[in-house]
Amino acid sequence: MAETNCIFCKIANGEIPAKRLGESAQAIAFADLNPQAPTHLLIIPKQHLASLAHAADADSALLGELLTFAKTTAAALGVAERGYRLVINTGHDGGQTVHHLHVHLLAGRQMSWPPG
Repeated sequence: MAETNCIFCKIANGEIPAKRLGESAQAIAFADLNPQAPTHLLIIPKQHLASLAHAADADSALLGELLTFAKTTAAALGVAERGYRLVINTGHDGGQTVHHLHVHLLAGRQMSWPPG
């Protein structure tokens, strides 16, 4: 179910345009508007889920779909062989600014550790 004021729900529903880079049955990948790497996209579930902390046991298949879709998308974009980073920010202190679960896929440069 979509949340009325959720920007990612609006992107998923096609109400707000985004540069879509892929789609699966339950997820959409689109370019991040403020890229932090040469390749930086967001992978979101089509259904609203505020954060990983809000996921229930019943969401296990969806969470698996997000990671599998990230892997498939990285391969389709040609970044899988050299490597990529997946990030899920959860909650305020975790750096989450949009309260719709999303996975950042970053690639195209050497990643450092710790990330910040």
